[in-house]
Amino acid sequence: MLVLFGSFFGALFGLVFGLLYLAFIGAVVYGMWKTYEKAGKPGWACLIPIYNLVILHEIVGRETVKLLFLFIPFVNLYFIITLYVSLAKSFGKRETGEIILSIFFWPFYLGLGDARYVGPSEGPGTAASSFGTAPTSY
Repeated sequence: MLVLFGSFFGALFGLVFGLLYLAFIGAVVYGMWKTYEKAGKPGWACLIPIYNLVILHEIVGRETVKLLFLFIPFVNLYFIITLYVSLAKSFGKRETGEIILSIFFWPFYLGLGDARYVGPSEGPGTAASSFGTAPTSY
């Protein structure tokens, strides 16, 4: 009787936390989908494993060749963090707290929040690459 009682609660525990896990994964995918759509990219691109990183590199204006650094152990930590920082800056988030939130919770903070895409934060024509040149508009 005790074994039956314990396995019932074990199954119930597994069912509840399994459903919570699926709900969390669904929220992450929905947040990623909305982030891609805010940037003018197709939302379904977040579902394809390597292609989603290619699209993220396009959103931030980073060269696609830097995607290869994400496959090198320990080096990938630096490049994924800088990718998320650039993603936050592409959505106009420049404060330290906003960047930290974007590093850890970017699908929720950028996709489900009120963030708006302002353009790529890296690449030609951005403030980081055109330092010292005269502004083109005021």
